[in-house]
Formats: sequence, C-alpha cells, structure tokens
Amino acid sequence: MDAIAYLNFDGVAEQAIEFYSEALQATEVKKVNYKDFPQDPSYPLPENELNMIMESSIEFADGKIMMSDLLTSMRNVTGELVKGNNVWISLVNVDKQKLERYFNKLSVDGHVIMPLSNTPWSSCFGMLVDRFGVGWKFNCDADMFLDQVISNRHGN
Repeated sequence: MDAIAYLNFDGVAEQAIEFYSEALQATEVKKVNYKDFPQDPSYPLPENELNMIMESSIEFADGKIMMSDLLTSMRNVTGELVKGNNVWISLVNVDKQKLERYFNKLSVDGHVIMPLSNTPWSSCFGMLVDRFGVGWKFNCDADMFLDQVISNRHGN
C-alpha cells in the first residue's frame, strides 16, 4: 500500500496537471472530468464545473500525485478550499541532479523558501511553494539522517 499526496484545486486542476506532468517528467497521466459521468437531472452541474477535473493521477519516476477540482456547488458539503502550510510534498531521492531538475521546474512562478543546499541533516535540502500554493520539500539523505539519529539515540 502506498500513501499518495492528493491535492484539491479551485478550478485549475487541469493547469496543475500540465505543470506537474512537465516538471516531474510524468510517465503516465490519467484524468477524468465531471462530464464523463452521468449527471443527476435533479442536480445538474453548471457548465463550467462539467469540464473540471473529478479525479486524476500523475505517475513519475519517484512517485505519484493525485488531484481534482473542488466544485463550487459542493462547498456546502466539503467546506471552502483553503491554501495553507499543513501539507507538504516531500521528494526524497539520492540523485541530486534529479532533485535539482524537479526543484528548478517546480519553482517557476513560485516562491523559493530555502534554495537547495548542504545542511547538517542532508547533503541536498530545499523548500519551495509552487505557483499553485503547494509546499514541496526536497531531501537527498532523509532516510540516512533518520537512521543515524535513531541509532545514536539508542547508543548503537
């Protein structure tokens, strides 16, 4: 079983899919619009929502991300879409060149919080918020760092 980041957007999921597919060099992209399903005649979706993304997935060399649009007509059930800092996508890879490629592409029109650099916990770490307000962390040595600290803590 995999844990997969799932991102909701406010009508721009199609643009996000294109952006992430290119930035992460997607190997497979799947997407379904709301119009692809039969509509309830008692509660028809507005025309603009029919073209929004109901479900999608982007697979790339290091993982998978799923996303959809949060329909305005469903806000009374789901609540409002709120951008925040409670969720980050962490890309952990020992290949520094690949991390640099992802970092550079995802930072386009975004905000770099911490450029990729050598830190006490990683030989290559960085953070950014992309143009859709999604936070990303990049770490070359996450597992090695965790294992070392845990080992030291237990006196091994």
